[in-house]
Amino acid sequence: MAAAQSPASGALSGIRVLDLSRVLAGPWASQTLGDLGADVIKVERPGTGDDTRLWGPPYLKDRAGRDTRDAAYYLCANRNKKSVAIDFTKPAGQQLVRDLAKTCDVLVENFKVGGLKQYGLDYESLKAIHPRLVYCSITGFGQDGPYAHRAGYDFLMQGMGGLMSITGRPDGEEGAGPMKVGVALTDILTGLYASTAILAALQARQHTGAGQWIDLALLDVQVACLANQSMNHLYGQAPRRMGNAHPNTVPYQDFPTADGYMILAIGNDGQFAAFCRAAGKPEWAQDERFKANTGRVQHRATLIPLLRQVTVLRSTKEWIALLERVGVPCGPINTIADVFDDPQVRHRGDRITMPHAVAGDIPLVASPIRLSATPVQYRAAPPVLGQDTQQVLRETLGLPDDSIRSMIEQGVLQ
Repeated sequence: MAAAQSPASGALSGIRVLDLSRVLAGPWASQTLGDLGADVIKVERPGTGDDTRLWGPPYLKDRAGRDTRDAAYYLCANRNKKSVAIDFTKPAGQQLVRDLAKTCDVLVENFKVGGLKQYGLDYESLKAIHPRLVYCSITGFGQDGPYAHRAGYDFLMQGMGGLMSITGRPDGEEGAGPMKVGVALTDILTGLYASTAILAALQARQHTGAGQWIDLALLDVQVACLANQSMNHLYGQAPRRMGNAHPNTVPYQDFPTADGYMILAIGNDGQFAAFCRAAGKPEWAQDERFKANTGRVQHRATLIPLLRQVTVLRSTKEWIALLERVGVPCGPINTIADVFDDPQVRHRGDRITMPHAVAGDIPLVASPIRLSATPVQYRAAPPVLGQDTQQVLRETLGLPDDSIRSMIEQGVLQ
């Protein structure tokens, strides 16, 4: 089980975040801030809560082995948060959220453009009562432009943002066609950009005394994250689907072995020469077509079949053992079960266990952030809906119990 840390030991201790977001991009950002020590208050709809609570199966099981109302999906992005169930379509709920916002340093939301204005929870409304607030809006297409009012989803952005055009088997091969990545990568990357932008805005506030509005769009993030492929396009080489091959480095893809597949990730000419010697083909490293990466890229169609004829002669495990000794990057293609059984993953503690309110100890995936002096904290498992409503309103806003009970009866709270 992950060791508990002192509440004051986190890098972001003393920072409070109001999380009005749901699904993945926004919750991923606020979970990252929570892992770093921030106090995160997640505001959810009474009755249903975050959409992903219902995105199952599989569902979290309680101590008796029965399905709860929370899907495993929800658990991936909501640890280190307090769940407060407030209906802010009602005036009393709107006032509660405004009052909570006044106590916070950061607000994260992912409503449609203008969606919170009707409740008085948009940036301009909250800036008027809390000028130091850092307000992060995450939308599909941004706050302006011809698509601003469209809804945006990760799958849509992978298509519109170009990622699917370079993902999948090449044209002419069996199974060719565009393919999305197997995880909502655009959402995840947007969450990471959001947390970076929030930290930058908090640092700027140290100097200016004022907060600011962060406008993050899924489409912008996906375009930015085309990285070298967008540069290939801008500099005259049209990217295309290449399966598992790399457009700029060869050999850098999967290869068949005697009992499956392995990945070769050769990034320079020295590594290629080391591979050739280990494979018993030192002459390849002297061949003018192959000795330099530029030539290997140009003569890819000749080299790759030659490599495949050699790689099938040993098992994946044998190749890995051989190539690791000579410094050639290689590895297996693991299932997710294999990943969590990998000795390096186990050593790094990438699977953690935390106590949950209704399920006992539950498994979660650790943050990849490693800080030497202010390590990531695992203080609280993802909460059940409304788990902290009364405590937060009592302790943060000083509301008396009779007022809280009255609002529960009125359906403002859960």
